[in-house]
Amino acid sequence: VQLQASGGGLVQPGGSLRLSCVISGSTFDDYSIGWFRRTPDEGREGVSCTDTDGSTAYRDSVKGRFTVSTDSTKKIVYLQMNELKPDDTAVYHCATACRSVDTWDVDRFYWGLGTQVTVSS
Repeated sequence: VQLQASGGGLVQPGGSLRLSCVISGSTFDDYSIGWFRRTPDEGREGVSCTDTDGSTAYRDSVKGRFTVSTDSTKKIVYLQMNELKPDDTAVYHCATACRSVDTWDVDRFYWGLGTQVTVSS
């Protein structure tokens, strides 16, 4: 299974970005898909987890600002990020087999290169 995140960039506080995660090498519904982010200070932090039934859980700090959507035909998972804050600055990755926002099934965990999101004025 291969995953590739894209769509990051530099944005001012309050701005928006939409990240994309393209999935290949598996049937789209085989795995739950999560987004996590990495920073030098905080390490890895879960952002969202979308189950195979389409339901999504979010980290408390992004609830109401971030929204996950999917295109099963193209096998793409999107992360729409609105009202971005400097604390959202991180490298964002998508990965398979999340059990919750911060837990993963290590036997089925695949992740790919991330995309840098920088929120700064």
